[in-house]
Amino acid sequence: MKKNLYTHRQRILLDLLRKIRKEAGLRQDDVAERLGRPQSFVSKYESGERRLDILELYDVCGALGLTLSKFVEKLQANLKDNKP
Repeated sequence: MKKNLYTHRQRILLDLLRKIRKEAGLRQDDVAERLGRPQSFVSKYESGERRLDILELYDVCGALGLTLSKFVEKLQANLKDNKP
């Protein structure tokens, strides 16, 4: 059975990651370079094809120029504002 990666909350997370990247004026290539990963890594987590573990999320936040705790604050606010 295929696991559904596209829950409402997961979509909010992905949208926030993409929004923060764009607000920082970064392309997927830029983030990938900062992470030392291929651009496809960024594309896959932004599209929901791949999930990030907590350490990867920590690194992504650093590449985007914010702390993990600040990202979690933003995520909590978005989840609260976008309840199904």
